[in-house]
Amino acid sequence: MSRLHTESHRSDRIGWLRAAVLGANDGIVSTASLIIGVAAANATQNAVLVAGVAGLVAGTPWAPNASAATRA
Repeated sequence: MSRLHTESHRSDRIGWLRAAVLGANDGIVSTASLIIGVAAANATQNAVLVAGVAGLVAGTPWAPNASAATRA
């Protein structure tokens, strides 16, 4: 006896969520690595803060590009 699979799944349209989660994770790891590297160099607290903010600002322009890449 053969039964057809009648459920409809929408997993093919969820790529944006995957890109958002992986992109956020990548940004967190990159920024944390930058801050840890600067702090390990015995920098002042202000230098660590400036490096962290600079890392966040530098990574922001990539977000729209990643979103556009998921639309094929």
